[in-house]
Amino acid sequence: MRQVVRFAATPAGPVAYAVTGSGPPLLCVPGWVSHLGLMWDDPAHRRFFEALSQRHTVIRFDKLGCGLSDRARTDFTMESELTVLKALIGHLGLERFALFGSCDGGQVAAAYAASNPDAVTRLIVYGSCARGADLAPPDVRHSVPALVRAHWGLGSRVLADIWFPDAPAEVTGMFARMQRAAATAEMAAELLEMFYRFEVADLLPTIRVPTLVAHRRGSRAIPFELGREMAALIPGAQLAAFEGRAQPIYAVGGEAAAATVRSFLGDEPRPASDAPAPVGPGARSAGPVPVGSGARSAAPAPVGPGARAADGPLTAREFEVADLIADGLTNAEVAKRLGLSVRTVDAHVEHIRVKLGVRARTQIAVWARVGSLPAR
Repeated sequence: MRQVVRFAATPAGPVAYAVTGSGPPLLCVPGWVSHLGLMWDDPAHRRFFEALSQRHTVIRFDKLGCGLSDRARTDFTMESELTVLKALIGHLGLERFALFGSCDGGQVAAAYAASNPDAVTRLIVYGSCARGADLAPPDVRHSVPALVRAHWGLGSRVLADIWFPDAPAEVTGMFARMQRAAATAEMAAELLEMFYRFEVADLLPTIRVPTLVAHRRGSRAIPFELGREMAALIPGAQLAAFEGRAQPIYAVGGEAAAATVRSFLGDEPRPASDAPAPVGPGARSAGPVPVGSGARSAAPAPVGPGARAADGPLTAREFEVADLIADGLTNAEVAKRLGLSVRTVDAHVEHIRVKLGVRARTQIAVWARVGSLPAR
C-alpha cells in the first residue's frame, strides 16, 4: 500500500498523519517516538498495518515533537496528548471509531476511552502499563534520559537493544537511526520522562468500552506483568499474550498479532484450517481471554465425557484441542502435541466451532478458558 501524509492543525501545532485502507476507522496512537516515513519503510511495520488496512481505514500519526509533526513542543502532559488527539479526531470528522495505542500511546488511548465511551467502539492497548513509574527503578528512570541527552547516538543504540533484544545488528541499527531521525536528543528524553510520569491506574476501572490488552511475554522494555495488571484493572478486558522479547507488536509474529487484533475488531475470520500460522521465531499468539472485573476464573474448562459445551457436549479429545487452542497453539502444533494428523485436528476444530456456534479461534479460546462466550 502507498501512504499519503497529510497535516492536521491542533492548538499546539500541526500534526502529521497518514491514512491507509478502507472500512471502519481505526485510529492508532503512537508510542514514545515515531516517524511515519521511516517506519513505513520497515517491511515488518508496513506488513502489520497493511493487514489491518485490509478491512479498516487505519489512521496513524506522529505525536507532537517528533517525526513529521511540528518539532516545537514545551508541554509534556497527558492533557497535551489528549488535546492533540481530540483535535485530530475533529479534523478527520470521526464520530465512532476503534482506538489502538502502543506503549505510552496505550495510556493515552485508555484515558480517551474512559472519558469518551460513546465515541470508541473498541479499545486495543499493546505493550503498555498502568503506571510509567513501574517501568524501572528511580535511578534507571534518571540515567536513561541523561544518557540520551549526553550522547544520543549511544542512547539510541541502548534503547534499540532494549526494544529489540537478540535482534540482528541491522535491525537494531535501523531502529536506532529511526529514533535519531524522529526526535532530537532533548525531545526524546522529554518524551521518555513523560512516559515515566504517566499514571492511568485510577482511570482504567472506569472504562466501559470492549477492550483488548495485548502484550509480549518476554518484553524487556515493558514487563509482561505490567500488561497483565493493566488488563485486570479494566472491567471485562481480554488479554492476548504474544511470545518473544522484542517490544514492537510487528517485530515478531506480526501476521499473528494482526490476526488477533482483526478478530477482536470483528473482522470476518478465515476457517480455522485456513488460518495463517504465526510467523517468526517462537511466535505464538494466544487467543484473548477475559481477565478484568466480572470475568470468571481462568482455570481450564473441565475435560471429560460429562462436560457440556454451549450447544452440546464436546468429546474429551475436543476439550483437549480447545484447551491447546487457548494456549495459542496452531493446528499443526496441536497435532504434534496430541500425536494426531493435522487433518484430524482440522476436523476436531471444525466440530468444536459447529458445537459452540462460533467462527473464530479466539472465541474457542475464550470458551475454553471461562466456560462461556462473551455476549455479541
